[in-house]
Amino acid sequence: MSEDASVATLVLRRDSSGTRWEKDSLVAEEPLEIRLGEGEAEPERFVVTMRTPGDDDDLVVGLLFGEGIIENVDEVLALAPPADSRIAPELAKNVRVVTLSPRADRPRARRATVMGSACGVCGRTSVEDVASLAAAARRGAAESKPGAEPDVSISSALLTSLPSALRARQSVFSATGGLHAAGLFEADGALVLAREDVGRHNATDKVVGAILRARRPCPPVLLVSGRLGFEIAQKAALAGVRIVAAVSAPTSLAVDLAEETGLTLVGFLRDERFNVYTHPGRITR
Repeated sequence: MSEDASVATLVLRRDSSGTRWEKDSLVAEEPLEIRLGEGEAEPERFVVTMRTPGDDDDLVVGLLFGEGIIENVDEVLALAPPADSRIAPELAKNVRVVTLSPRADRPRARRATVMGSACGVCGRTSVEDVASLAAAARRGAAESKPGAEPDVSISSALLTSLPSALRARQSVFSATGGLHAAGLFEADGALVLAREDVGRHNATDKVVGAILRARRPCPPVLLVSGRLGFEIAQKAALAGVRIVAAVSAPTSLAVDLAEETGLTLVGFLRDERFNVYTHPGRITR
C-alpha cells in the first residue's frame, strides 16, 4: 500500500482518564482521474473516482474490466501518469492515462464526472446501464461455468477463518480504522492477495486488477469487508469467483444476481457464524 494511504493529524481525545491532544492517523481519500484513448486517438476523461492512493494501476485495470471496457489485460497497451510536463506533479500522481487497442465492439464509456468511494454504480447514467452490468456478469459466469454443481468447496471451519487472515493483511486499517479490504483466497484457505481502499468496490477492483495484470486464473473465493452490494457480486461473477463472502449483510439485488450467475453468496461471516444465501452446496460441514 502507498505511504500516502494515511494522513497524520491531531485529535482531542476524551475517555475515562480525561481529555488530551494526541496524534492520530486518517485514511487518505483522493480523486483518481482515468483518461481513455484507443490507438492514436487523444485520451478523453472516463471517470474521476475517489480512492485511497496505492495500487492505482490495479484499480484502473480492475475497474475497466468490471465496466466491460476491456475483456482482458492485453487490451491495455499503455497505462501511466500523464506525460504533459505542464501538469504539476502533485496533480499528475492522481491521473492515469490508458491507451487501449482498437476494438469495434467496445461499449461506449458513459460515466458521471465523479464516482464516490461509497458506491460502485453511482456514476451510471441510466437503468439500462446497470442492467448491462448484470447481463455482462451473467455472460462472464457462464463462460467460467460455475453452474450449480460444487465445482469448488470449502469447509465451514475454513470459511470462518478467512476474516482473521484478511485482517492480518490490513496494515492501513490497523493504523486508521477507516479502510475496507478485499481478499482472494484459494479453496484451501491460502490468501493469494489482499488490497485496501476507502471504497469496498475499489478494493475489489484492485484485487481483480492485480490478478489480471499477473495473468493468472482468478482464485475461487472473494472476501470483502462491510456490506455486499450488487457491484461486488457483479465484479465477482465477471472475474470467475465461485464463492463471495462478506462480514456484513448482502443486498437483495446482490442475492438475485448471485442466484442467477451461480455464485455462492455468504453474508454475516463473523466468528463462527455465517448465512449462505445462494448455492450452498459449495460450503461443507
